[in-house]
Amino acid sequence: MAIKKVYPTPDEAVADISDGATIMIGGFGHAVDRPQTLLKALVRRGAKNLTLISNSAGVAGKLGIGSLGGKPFVDEEVLVENGQVKKVICSVPASLVMSRPNAFERLHKEGKVELEYAPQGSLAERIRAGGAGLGGFYTPTGVGTLIEKGKEKRIFDGKEMIFEFALKADFALIRAYKADTMGNLIYKGIMRSFNAIMPQAVKVAIVEVEEIVEVGGLDPEIIITPGIFIDRIVKIPKGDF
Repeated sequence: MAIKKVYPTPDEAVADISDGATIMIGGFGHAVDRPQTLLKALVRRGAKNLTLISNSAGVAGKLGIGSLGGKPFVDEEVLVENGQVKKVICSVPASLVMSRPNAFERLHKEGKVELEYAPQGSLAERIRAGGAGLGGFYTPTGVGTLIEKGKEKRIFDGKEMIFEFALKADFALIRAYKADTMGNLIYKGIMRSFNAIMPQAVKVAIVEVEEIVEVGGLDPEIIITPGIFIDRIVKIPKGDF
């Protein structure tokens, strides 16, 4: 019996995300590569005490809503603003506009949300390691800085390195350009960043796409994420991409 991966609505796709879940959120930090449709559904879902693993903690500057080319977009900040998040693991916790601090900055200073800072390359490798079934890795990145606090240190070839644990999660919310009904994915431009490495490191991977085609409708030479790693697919409403 064929597995049905295409969900009619984003709300149905995230319906089992419960309080306390750990969620990887794809994208580099721009509207065009964030899973905005799924993020909106997660806000409506109302799950709390979430741990987010993402490149940023929200960069829009106000309620997670900003604009790019005149189109509104939503990022992790609205979840933080709503009090749904207990911890964020990311590499860009602050707003890109210093005069407009994001919700995470404000609430972190008030002790209401935790931060685990990870240099961007280390964050990507921790996710990749989680997907590969590894426990972690040693890296020189962060040695001699606050990053090394509390971490195991060893010397390899005369160079001091710190140990970074792999990252895994319950869910991943990602965005791709196109999928077939089995979940094989292709990306466009910057979409390929964190979106492409997160599905392997989670129990349930949910993707929003601009177009869904039948199996055989994608050139196998350009498929980046094999369908075996994708559990649910949602088509982005027309006008939202």
